[in-house]
Amino acid sequence: MKIQKIYIGAWFQRTSLHLSEVYDFLKNASSPLELNSEQLKNFRNELMLQSIEMKMGDLEFIEAITKKGIKIKIFEDGLMILGKDFKMIKKDIDELRTYYEKKFSPALNYIFSLGAPIPKELANIKNIYPYFVVLNKASGKNINILLEHFKQEKYFEIKTKHFEIHRGDKLYIINKLSEKDDSIEKFIQEQIFIREFKGQMHRYLNLHRIIWEKIADIKERGEIKGKEVGAFKARIESYGKTINLIETRISQMGTYLHTREAIIKKQNILHNFNDVLEFKYETLADTLSYIQDLWTMTKNYVDSANKIFSDMEAGFTGKSVRDLTIITSMGVSATLINFLTAKSPQFTKSGLIFFLALISVGYLSNRILKYVYGQRKYVIKDIEIDKNIG
Repeated sequence: MKIQKIYIGAWFQRTSLHLSEVYDFLKNASSPLELNSEQLKNFRNELMLQSIEMKMGDLEFIEAITKKGIKIKIFEDGLMILGKDFKMIKKDIDELRTYYEKKFSPALNYIFSLGAPIPKELANIKNIYPYFVVLNKASGKNINILLEHFKQEKYFEIKTKHFEIHRGDKLYIINKLSEKDDSIEKFIQEQIFIREFKGQMHRYLNLHRIIWEKIADIKERGEIKGKEVGAFKARIESYGKTINLIETRISQMGTYLHTREAIIKKQNILHNFNDVLEFKYETLADTLSYIQDLWTMTKNYVDSANKIFSDMEAGFTGKSVRDLTIITSMGVSATLINFLTAKSPQFTKSGLIFFLALISVGYLSNRILKYVYGQRKYVIKDIEIDKNIG
C-alpha cells in the first residue's frame, strides 16, 4: 500500500474581496483595516510561508506553500484545502491539524475580526475536519488495516474501475486505481464544500431547536411575575439579534451552492465521479430551502414572543405610573390647599418635617407599588403551536 497525500479543509462564506485581503496579508502582512501591524506580522511569520501566488481558474484562488511542505489553496468562495505529501500518517495528520488550528485559523480570524460578529452559538462550535487520505492501488486488506489503525468504523464504500472510496468517521480514504491526481484533488475539494455546507445547515437546524425550546419554556410557564418580565424580554431580544445575523448568512448560501454546481456541470475533470456527486447539489438546495423556511418560522415565533412581553411590560409600567400619579396628585393637592389657606410662607421646623414626610411617603409608595406589581402574576397569552413541526 502506498499512501500519497493527506488533506484537510474547511469552508466559510467569503468573496473575491475577502480573497484580496487574504492575499495582501499573506504576501506582506498588510491589511486595509485598522488592525495592529505588529500583530499582523506575528501571525504572518507564524505561517512560515515559502511561496504565495494568486491564480486564475473557474474561481480565483491563492496557492501558498509552507517551509514544511504544506500546500494551501484558498478559493474566492471561502473554500480552503490544506494538503501534504505522505511521510508518516499520524505525524502528517497531527501536523496538518496543528497548523490549521494553531496558526492558519487564528490568523484568518484576526484579519476578519472586524465587521458583523459571528453569533456565540456558532462561534463556540468545535469543528471536526475529516482527513482525506489518497492511496495508490491499495488492497482491501490494507485499507481495512488503515481504518482499524485509526479506530474508524467503515460507513460505506464505493468502488469503480477508476477509484474506490472508503468512508470512516473522521477518515475519508480514496484509493486511486487509474484516476488522475488533479481530478482526485478536485473531488476532495467538492467533498469538503458539500460536507461543510451540510454541516452549517445542520448547525442552523439545531440552533433553531435550541432557540425554539428556550422561548417555549418561557411561554409555557403560563404565568409570570411582573418583576421577571424585563429580564425575559431582554433574553428574547437577544435571540432576535442572533436570528437576524444568521438569517443573513443563510440567505447568502444559495449563491455559493449554485456557483459550485454550475462549475462542476461544465467540467469534464470529474466525469468519473458523476455517480458520487450526481444530485448532491440539488439535495443541498432542497435542504437549504427547508432551513430558510424553518428560520422564517423561528423569526416569527421570536417576534410574537417579543410582542407578548412588550405588551405585558407596557401594561405593568402603565399601571405603576397611574397609581403613582394618583398618590403624587394627592400630595400636591394637600400642599396647594395648605399654601392657599395659610398665611405668608415661613420656614418652620414643622414645615420641614412635613416636607420630608411627604418625600418619604412618595418614595415608600413608589417602592411598595413596584414590589406589589413585581410580585403580581400575569398570564402569558399565546396561541398553542404543535412543537413537532421542526
